[in-house]
Amino acid sequence: MLKTTFLSAMVYGLVADFMLSVGIAQIANTLQQAPSRQQTLDDGQVATGPGNFFVAPNGNDGWSGQLPAPNAENTDGPWATLQHARDALRKLRASGTSPANSQSDLQGPMTVWVRGGVYWLKETFVLEQLDSGQKECPIVYRAYLGEKPVLRGGFPITQWSLYKGHIMQSDLSVSPLRGVVFRQLFCNGKRQHLARYPNFDPEKPYTGGWAYVDGKPAPMYSEIPGEDRRTLVIRPEDLRDWAHPEEAEVCVFPRYNWWNNIIRIASLDREKRTATLAANASYPIRPNDRYYLRNLFEELDAPGEWYLDRRTGKLYFWPPEDVNDLSAAEVYAPSLETLIEVRGASHVVIRGFTLECCEGTAIVLRDCEHCLIAGNTIFNVGGRCESNIAAVSVQDGVDNGVVGNDIFEVGSQAIVLTGGDRKTLQPAGHYADNNYIHHTGVFYKQGVGVALQGVGNRASRNLIHDCPRFGIGYTGNDHIIEFNHIRHVNLETADTGVTYSGGRDWVSPRGTVIRYNYFHDSLGFGQQDGRWTSPHYAWGIYLDDNSAEVHVYGNIVVRAIRGLIHFHCARDNLVENNIFVDGTLQQLEMNGWVDHSRHLETMTLGYEQYASLPAWQKYAGLQKGGHPKDAIPMANNRFRRNIIFYHDANAFAYKLRNLPEKQFECDHNIVWHQGQPVVVSLNNKTMSFAEWQQMGFDQHSLIADPKFMDPSKDDYRLKPDSPALALGFQPIPVEKIGPYEDPLRATWPIKETRGVREMGHR
Repeated sequence: MLKTTFLSAMVYGLVADFMLSVGIAQIANTLQQAPSRQQTLDDGQVATGPGNFFVAPNGNDGWSGQLPAPNAENTDGPWATLQHARDALRKLRASGTSPANSQSDLQGPMTVWVRGGVYWLKETFVLEQLDSGQKECPIVYRAYLGEKPVLRGGFPITQWSLYKGHIMQSDLSVSPLRGVVFRQLFCNGKRQHLARYPNFDPEKPYTGGWAYVDGKPAPMYSEIPGEDRRTLVIRPEDLRDWAHPEEAEVCVFPRYNWWNNIIRIASLDREKRTATLAANASYPIRPNDRYYLRNLFEELDAPGEWYLDRRTGKLYFWPPEDVNDLSAAEVYAPSLETLIEVRGASHVVIRGFTLECCEGTAIVLRDCEHCLIAGNTIFNVGGRCESNIAAVSVQDGVDNGVVGNDIFEVGSQAIVLTGGDRKTLQPAGHYADNNYIHHTGVFYKQGVGVALQGVGNRASRNLIHDCPRFGIGYTGNDHIIEFNHIRHVNLETADTGVTYSGGRDWVSPRGTVIRYNYFHDSLGFGQQDGRWTSPHYAWGIYLDDNSAEVHVYGNIVVRAIRGLIHFHCARDNLVENNIFVDGTLQQLEMNGWVDHSRHLETMTLGYEQYASLPAWQKYAGLQKGGHPKDAIPMANNRFRRNIIFYHDANAFAYKLRNLPEKQFECDHNIVWHQGQPVVVSLNNKTMSFAEWQQMGFDQHSLIADPKFMDPSKDDYRLKPDSPALALGFQPIPVEKIGPYEDPLRATWPIKETRGVREMGHR
């Protein structure tokens, strides 16, 4: 269990409270006498005077906090901790001297400027309702301009001795990390590998470093009698002489390769080579599924690996190859679950920090209103294989923003936004805007860039790349996904898309709009004929499992093996004015079920819970479609005024299966196969485009070159004489796609981190 309090922290807190009570009168007096200054968040200056306070590594919680640096006499200066700053502001506000108090003559926000340096947080920094600001007077915690304050939720490890060979050891039983069970270790800002078999392969970070379950492979979608979700059969060459196999954890992608599990081994039968897991995997573990084992002392055999012996409190570490002297390196481990938590507050700003080293979510906003998480750099957080942790999690509340942050190397999700009232469809209005997100899902392989849940949240103008699965996943209603640039995703999973939604409740994700995004290079990784391969089984926009009433407008979707958009029994969707380029197998794919029997129970529950409510009458498809038991699968989809442009000689324009032909609209499109025949597959029957038109589809569509500016360089702007314009196609504002320069951006210009684009999927 993580420790968030320590004896030293308790003693420190008593001393700090005494200092605060002594100094509060001095602060209040200074506030009343100093001249007022109205300061905006973005004035580019560090203000002094009323409402401005300072925290610094060389500060003292007995000082006034009114000076950015200690004075010459070393009798006054900045505070030392965020907790003391928070408590001082609370007392000032209670005394009526706060600029945020409407009874005060002082104006402007209250800002705590935090000087550069490393702050080792001994406990989560918590803000509550009494720490709230007002619309014109927010409470701001932000980095001192031009400096880099780093918040770490752990402790440094500095005492090392040689164990044997290259392996060093440290006795944590006499350190602040005594008794802390951490799942991550960092060295010079990089996450190290918990001792594992097979070893991580830096030359093949995705395709290498795996063992494979023994046995004869079976078709993925065939049911096998007697299967359970706790059994893993080890191949003879992978069985080792481990002293404590019950400590080992297996990281495995079971059956479908949709995501992974990390589960402890309960017992190991060496004769049968069978590991029994301590909990169920998501699905049965089948032959040839890939996995590795970790947390085994005997497997500490490579640079960058570590192992914590919980029995003795000894940490063993083989330093990475670029570290010659461990005493000169920065090694640290997390002790906190969360770095910053804001509960029930309003008009609070957290800006410009670097946050790292925690086991759970770095920043949590819970039941907050009008709060802003802006311009931060967040990495090396989230040490577990769980969906409910993130770099930033906004839970309920109204109108909270996650803006301009750089987020990377996170264990699970980057940003999660949830809230809104499902019954009344009252939106939460949370937004993730102008963030740069990459290398998510280090431990949980469905860790997305942005997850939208609930009602009425927005993901806009983000750059997202190098994710194990989706760039953006969404469920609920009335979300907006716009002007994002998402590329090179789906690196470790299959049956996936750049964006993804499901509708097994029959009412999701109705009302959602996906517009003006640039999605490209959706790869996918999985098994084909017993061989692990990429690209594999991935789409661009994926409308899965009855996803309904989504408006897909004005997007550019480029390069995906299974197609650029997939309707999987999706219904009532409008797809118009998009550009679809170079699906390898087909451009548009639609697969429907003959009936809804497999999910009828959950769909019935959703329909009966919401369909009759007043707010839900706006969804025409829901009302027209009726009860799921009576509805026609995959009905009332419209595909119109799109541009389809592709090269592969064997690719289909459309591949459609179980399509209700009389309830599908497809017209006014431009299709160009580089002068090659345009072919359609309907219910496994191949036909020419002319035959397709004879069925009543694409009556006003053209086979013609859309005349892009330079498709060889991914410039899909239209030339003035494009035939698409004559069919009513509206130009896409590509200049607005992706991040933009802004005072709230963490970095500008963005320097994109190397990934699969530069090094290949290997």
